[in-house]
Amino acid sequence: MPAYSFEAIDPQGQPRKGVLEADTARAARGLLRAQSLIPLEITPVAGDQKAGGGLRRLLGGRVFSTTSLAVWTRQLAGLMTAGLPIERALTALMEESETEKQRNLVASLRAEVNAGSPFARALSSHPRDFSPIYVAVIGAGEQSGNLALVLERLADDLEQSQALTQKLVGAALYPAIVTLVAIAIVIFLVSYVVPQVANVFAGTKRALPFLTVAMLALSDMVRNYGWLMLGGVVAAVVAARVALAQPALAERFDAFWLRLPMVGRLARGYNAARFASTLAMLATAGVPILRALQAASETLSNRAMRTDALDALVLVREGAPLASALAQKKRFPPLVSMFARLGEQTGQLPTMLQRAANQLGAEVQRRAMQLATILEPLLIVAMGGVVMMIVLAVLLPIIQLNQFVK
Repeated sequence: MPAYSFEAIDPQGQPRKGVLEADTARAARGLLRAQSLIPLEITPVAGDQKAGGGLRRLLGGRVFSTTSLAVWTRQLAGLMTAGLPIERALTALMEESETEKQRNLVASLRAEVNAGSPFARALSSHPRDFSPIYVAVIGAGEQSGNLALVLERLADDLEQSQALTQKLVGAALYPAIVTLVAIAIVIFLVSYVVPQVANVFAGTKRALPFLTVAMLALSDMVRNYGWLMLGGVVAAVVAARVALAQPALAERFDAFWLRLPMVGRLARGYNAARFASTLAMLATAGVPILRALQAASETLSNRAMRTDALDALVLVREGAPLASALAQKKRFPPLVSMFARLGEQTGQLPTMLQRAANQLGAEVQRRAMQLATILEPLLIVAMGGVVMMIVLAVLLPIIQLNQFVK
């Protein structure tokens, strides 16, 4: 049964807003009138991603942020663990929603579930808020009959993933700011300061030092062709994104990225930690290993590693142990296959995979901080070197002129 958001006036003349379920908009108006409410506006809520998706994309924004999605998942898991069916749990969350958008979204989910749709299918109709990975994990939990446990582990996974992402963003934020400030300062010096100083020596009719001449040539190029150069950079970025939309080329690029000295190890560790954590979560919930591998492979943002995970899935389907299948894929850190082997030998595969994920996550954080610690002084030194060259290009003619006067 679809859901409708309404605006109405009660018998005292006070405005009322809310969400109700009805077969049609006309039936919704009838329900409001039966409650002595005068309907002003009836808007469909269910399927807003499909019917109103264009408007919503223009207005922008997801209903759930990363943090609020983790909190919402935790609340839903708690309600279902307490024994509430999914319909009543969604009703409770709808009533406690902080914003109208959240209330409408949860009402849409409840309406689809009440109509007989699986919860995962209801989530899939809102792709802006629930990723395919989220939907796949929920679907696996529904099929295994352990949806409450899967939701609990999914909330843990979302919180751990958010914490790891925040650590990586925090480590990269300072170097990024320093780089942008350095570029802005250099462009200002080259395009404005250097030409002003050069005009002072234009009438001396003396040969300028090589560094000054080179800096003046660079300044002319920036002033005359700066916007063209910026357009070329933008065009190159757009062309690269279009090219990387091709699966084969994107996979080769991701494989090359993994071979880079420092960032490659970070990318491999981050993806492997997400993979192991998701696999542990699904295995704990009793999801069959083949389906768990399929869902875990979807968490890999690196397409080369995703291909390896799917190849490992084929090997496991043919009868190979999980540890052996992962060990044959060299892009995965050996730690994953080692802990998987220990888990298979001891019968504690989910626990061992979670330990592997925790260890890989800690290693990624440590390496990210090390990389940031190295980059910060290097960027400062590089910025200082560039500014020193610009200053020398300005001072050398002055020194040369003083020597000529003497």
